[in-house]
Amino acid sequence: MAVLTRDQIVQQRELQTETVPVPEWGGEVIVRALSGRERDAFEAAIVEQKGRKAIVNTQNIRARLVATAVVDEKGQPIFYPSDVDLLGEQSAAALDRVFTVARRLSGMSEDDVEELAKN
Repeated sequence: MAVLTRDQIVQQRELQTETVPVPEWGGEVIVRALSGRERDAFEAAIVEQKGRKAIVNTQNIRARLVATAVVDEKGQPIFYPSDVDLLGEQSAAALDRVFTVARRLSGMSEDDVEELAKN
């Protein structure tokens, strides 16, 4: 395997995508891996500071990640942050299917949320 240079690394802008069938919604969606910056923002948004204690807020977490990771054919997000509550009202099975793909593409394991809670 070749050793990459700085320029080769920073020029890589394409994030992996996967088309996911969502029969509950009557079609399919394109799910894109989060960038490092997006993943950090997502993780920061689910951690709440309560005095000296950090608490992981998993409320509507599936909808939060789906809103960030679902994109159009050009790779642009199709949801606004204000859509998270509307998404949370959708089928749990549909959200979980898309959430699972977004988490996998973004390198998030099931243990990552627990790790956030510990830190």
